[in-house]
Amino acid sequence: MTAHTSAPLSRDDLLARLDELGIATRTVEHPPLFTVEDSQALRGDIAGGHTKNLFLKDKKGNLFLVVVEEETRVDLKSLHGPLDAAGKLSFGSAELLEEVLGVKPGAVTAFGPVNDVAGRVTVVLDAGLMAHDEINCHPLVNTATTTIRRDDLVRFLRATGHEPLILPVPRRGEAGEAPAPAG
Repeated sequence: MTAHTSAPLSRDDLLARLDELGIATRTVEHPPLFTVEDSQALRGDIAGGHTKNLFLKDKKGNLFLVVVEEETRVDLKSLHGPLDAAGKLSFGSAELLEEVLGVKPGAVTAFGPVNDVAGRVTVVLDAGLMAHDEINCHPLVNTATTTIRRDDLVRFLRATGHEPLILPVPRRGEAGEAPAPAG
């Protein structure tokens, strides 16, 4: 596996790239956020869908960035099916995350594929998240939240060479209840 041929983009580089593409965004500064609970408590009131990002790999080393709404309980045991993954999925290591997406754990984001110049990761956007007109993501760091229009996020991902899969990500149900509908 090869590492980046150049340094990963910084937050400022990312925002400049979005601007070059004519994509309007809003960015709000906040304390570092590492969990959904941190995000909900510390980010303030930011409209739109808020993301949770899963960096996953299958048994053959195929990589997936799954982007869902922050409170979605993803059913990892059945997610491999809709993704046509090679067997069950597991989380990618922090080292692999940094190598491929150029971010550290806690800063995983739908903007990360801008650093995947080799096109190693498949981006999956949950259909439920895509029901929002605006989506909120970390701008490669977990000390800010950037709001982007849904269609502009798709356009941005395409500009990075990543055609996103938009599909209903399987949900886990609470104990004793059926899984929640996806979307």
